[in-house]
Amino acid sequence: MLTTPPKKNKAMNAVERPSVPTLEVNLAAAEIGETAFAGGVRPVLFIIEGLVLIGAIVLPMMLHDYLTVFATRVVILALFALSFDLVWGYAGIMSFGQALFFGSAGYAVALLARDLDITSILLVLPAGTLIGLVFALLLGGFLLLGRHPASVIFVSLGTLTGAYAADRLARGWYYLGGQNGIPSIPPMTLGTYEFSEGPVFYYLALGLLVTVYLACRFLVRSQFGLALAGLRENEQRIAFFGYKTQHLKAIVFAIGGAIAGLAGSLYASQEGFVWPNMVGVVVSTQVVLYVLFGGSGTLIGAVIGTAIVEGLSFWLSDNYRDIWPIILGLLLLGVILFRPLGLISMVLTERERVGSFAAKAQKKKAEHHAAS
Repeated sequence: MLTTPPKKNKAMNAVERPSVPTLEVNLAAAEIGETAFAGGVRPVLFIIEGLVLIGAIVLPMMLHDYLTVFATRVVILALFALSFDLVWGYAGIMSFGQALFFGSAGYAVALLARDLDITSILLVLPAGTLIGLVFALLLGGFLLLGRHPASVIFVSLGTLTGAYAADRLARGWYYLGGQNGIPSIPPMTLGTYEFSEGPVFYYLALGLLVTVYLACRFLVRSQFGLALAGLRENEQRIAFFGYKTQHLKAIVFAIGGAIAGLAGSLYASQEGFVWPNMVGVVVSTQVVLYVLFGGSGTLIGAVIGTAIVEGLSFWLSDNYRDIWPIILGLLLLGVILFRPLGLISMVLTERERVGSFAAKAQKKKAEHHAAS
């Protein structure tokens, strides 16, 4: 069942007393970079992140060329999954239209190369990111910034409708190649160098994934991230303290769209081909499964989920060609039924996943009162 993460009252410690909400939030923000999670989760989380990073760095050294190409695709899809985890896992927005930003950026890259002969990485990637941001702002503004707060169902169905409409538009528009898409996209360039498939493109994608991951980690542990945590745990209370909750949602929705646009730009350049499915419902659902499988609201869970789902799909399709979708579906269903918080919940408890914000800030405040 696709729901937002369960509520926990402890996550709202930073805004417990209505008489001093601003002081509490600011204290929490001041300490969030140092004590974002209580109960020893940060060392565990850092260990997991470090192991994943080390594995990703050495992976191309142990793989054949065709598997390095596959690994590059997984890294790019992990970046895409990161955009969805930021939107759903931290802001509680169930977006079934994340592929709209991913695919539209891919089409933009294809059109720039085909019609304007623009392949420079210094133009292609920023353009794709901007396309994702603009599309997310437009859709998010329509769905989230109405007179009345939008319900989860309304946003889910709205994003789903947007992805379906984009898919039908791409299939019926001859300029975009119709059903056939746009093939033979030339590789990105930097001066005279071409980023063709292989280890160089892999490390380019990995570097961008790590950079975006660190930026997202900084974001969710900032003052803005604290507000997002409150929004996810108790939206009504955050609104009571004067936060414009719909504006917060629109901002994080736009950031997620920009990240998805960056991923779509890389994907189109790496594959050399874009097609209507990239903006449609199938890919939007696919990224939901990545995050569900790995675990939402952790960032690293989205990366792990993408790698496992794609790796299983590759291996099963090679060894069980006739029934591999059934096997994969049963495995995904089993994880969702028995580990609804994802595989990451096997090593991180619910409190550690959600976090106990401002613990040290409250401790310092208590010590200050005791001293005075």
